[in-house]
Amino acid sequence: MPDPTPHSPPAPALAQGTTDRGDLALVLTGGGARGAYQVGILRYISRRWPEMSFPIITGVSAGAINAAHLAQAHGTLPQAVDELAALWSELTPDRIFRVDVSGLLANMGRWGLQLAGGGMRESRVRGLVDTAPLGELLAEALAPVNGELTKIDYNLARGTLRAVALGTTSYSTGQSVIWVQGRDLQTWERPSRRAIATKLRVEHVMASSALPLFFPAVQIGDQWHGDGGIRLTAPLSPALHLGAHKILAISTHYERDEAEASRPTVRGYPPPAQVIGLLMDAIFLDVVDQDVMRMERMNHLLRAVPPERREGMRVVELMTFRPSRDLGAISREHEPRLPRAFRLLTRGLGTRETSSPDALSLMMFQDDYIRRLIEIGEEDAERRGDELAEFIEGNGGE
Repeated sequence: MPDPTPHSPPAPALAQGTTDRGDLALVLTGGGARGAYQVGILRYISRRWPEMSFPIITGVSAGAINAAHLAQAHGTLPQAVDELAALWSELTPDRIFRVDVSGLLANMGRWGLQLAGGGMRESRVRGLVDTAPLGELLAEALAPVNGELTKIDYNLARGTLRAVALGTTSYSTGQSVIWVQGRDLQTWERPSRRAIATKLRVEHVMASSALPLFFPAVQIGDQWHGDGGIRLTAPLSPALHLGAHKILAISTHYERDEAEASRPTVRGYPPPAQVIGLLMDAIFLDVVDQDVMRMERMNHLLRAVPPERREGMRVVELMTFRPSRDLGAISREHEPRLPRAFRLLTRGLGTRETSSPDALSLMMFQDDYIRRLIEIGEEDAERRGDELAEFIEGNGGE
């Protein structure tokens, strides 16, 4: 891959068998409630390599919550992951957004008035749900000081962390913005995306995880920001810019086989939930697979070229995890336990008319569903344990 800092000093040689690698990056993608799957992968890793750390951590959407927590953690990796698993396992919809009938009806009523008014009045609609409970939850879990995630500086100083990056989308400019905190940073800028060095705060996490239309945008400075996955067409790029030579990426996108992909998940005219689910997958999840494919192809080409002729480009070893089961289909099994008002709203969108309601799975912050996703993640990591060990402990190849 192109080296974003070709004039920087060469990375130190990697020692065989060690898990203390200054160039290993953890990339956590989006997916709403499906972010719990990432916790399962991390639980297996922390159990098998308890002394391990991830010097570079990047996250968008739900992955930003996980990334911020890991970057803030003071103890060992097992301690950090156990705390993260406990946080996810206790989630219920009312800890993420207001689920009372009056709150939901008020938001829907404002949308209706705005549409009926033809834009003649200033809109007060900022999202389908009110995410004030999520802000309170993050303030409790991340323990910020005046909003700032101060423990990140502690981990940077003690050397267990080199950089952490959270992505948002500026609704004001349309750019993808990567907010970075770390040591010896060199930011970057492209026409559709840019990196900004900053002290990360709770509002960066809230903005990155603000699902479009569903969750309200968050103001950072003089601009309004939403989910970081909307315009981030190269989800692996922040890790590359921060100097990663090895990337462990955890996606929440279930990859259907040929038979599944050809089988309809809905009969008749597609309900809104089906269309929303497809759009969300295209925005947040499909781009991860495309970026992984591009990197694998580039690695293949680079390995055929002697190192001295690569002109500043480098091989980036990559391992990607994806769910072995359809998380959308599983969400349908847990839907009856949703709060009544929210359940009626999602059914009104047609979530019961499709066998794999991906839109529902994004919003399924239900404790039993969350715990099932963590279990699946842990099972998937254990199943690929030997491959994971080779990736983490092996020297790799240039």
